[in-house]
Amino acid sequence: MWKEFKDFIMTGNVIDFAVAVILAGAVGAVVNSFVSDIIMPVVSHFTSGVSFDNLFYALDGNNYETLAVPAGKGVAVIAYGKWINSIINLIIVGFVLYLIVKAYNKSRKKEEDASAAPSGPSEIDLLTEIRDALKK
Repeated sequence: MWKEFKDFIMTGNVIDFAVAVILAGAVGAVVNSFVSDIIMPVVSHFTSGVSFDNLFYALDGNNYETLAVPAGKGVAVIAYGKWINSIINLIIVGFVLYLIVKAYNKSRKKEEDASAAPSGPSEIDLLTEIRDALKK
């Protein structure tokens, strides 16, 4: 049983998957930072200083200045601004993955085209040689 498990873990697919999961976590952190530290301040600038992080609805009916105030008091809130940030993160991650897959497919297609080229003489060359041999 141990040998089977070892063989399973050491296959290329499992190792590749583990690396992909770790890289996805790192890319997710980078994208979250990009959205919150670069994209959202620009959006906030063009929306007259509205910060999406502080867009929320307190379920007790009161108005609070920031999201931290009702959270400190234990008031339930619907933080739809954070949801908007998550949607923007999803769009950016999707676009980045699209670009990565597109570049990968393009490089893979070039490799397939190069490997598909015949290594020997073409059919026309062989037929020409046969014709010339028959003429002699």
